[in-house]
Amino acid sequence: MIHVLYFASLRERLDTESENLALDGAATLGELKKKLATRGGAWAEIFTGGELVLGAVNQEMAQDETPVNDGDEVGFFPPVTGG
Repeated sequence: MIHVLYFASLRERLDTESENLALDGAATLGELKKKLATRGGAWAEIFTGGELVLGAVNQEMAQDETPVNDGDEVGFFPPVTGG
């Protein structure tokens, strides 16, 4: 089981701030994104619709190839800009 957090506009669009989720074979951050996209609707738009979604595993910036293991905390957030 992993703990997934959704930040900023993702939280609003998905109407959830966090959830506990079984990996069910998802071994990398990219595979987890694909799994979330199968929920359809906004989930598919966000995780496979060509939007840039950043991820972190255990509060460290991560790439799609980053392994995800039981007990990890995964965060997803949109890119941020500042000025």
